[in-house]
Amino acid sequence: MAKGKDGAIAVNRRARFDYEIEETFEAGLQLQGSEVKSLRTGRANIAEAYVGPENDEIFLINADIPPYAGANQFNHEPRRRRKLLLNRKEIAKLTGAVAREGRTIIPLRLYFNNRGLAKLQIGLAKGKKTIDKRETIKRRDWDRQKSRLMKDHG
Repeated sequence: MAKGKDGAIAVNRRARFDYEIEETFEAGLQLQGSEVKSLRTGRANIAEAYVGPENDEIFLINADIPPYAGANQFNHEPRRRRKLLLNRKEIAKLTGAVAREGRTIIPLRLYFNNRGLAKLQIGLAKGKKTIDKRETIKRRDWDRQKSRLMKDHG
């Protein structure tokens, strides 16, 4: 299985750079069998994906789960919309924040939990301005320099 060290199948690395994440949620995904098989092989891409509310439901849109080779004609549509499974309170909170405060919901990581169920970590986020992005770059470079100095003198 081609998975990351924390069990992640796909991670949206740009999310924390482009957005300031205020709160995270764990959502289940409504998947077809061939999609689960494809995820088990560790192939998926959520970099261009986004999450959108639609009449009291929340969907993962544009996530790429490539077709599973063994499923032949019963395969799934790679970029189809997938319903996210959250409880009512969470759905109400997310849709309210998007409608009222102009927040964005972004997929952060796709993984299998300890029970073997596919889960998507989503974040309620606020877009960063260019200045904030520069600040993030500065902080990251400084942390890298700091760890290098500590390693050399430690």
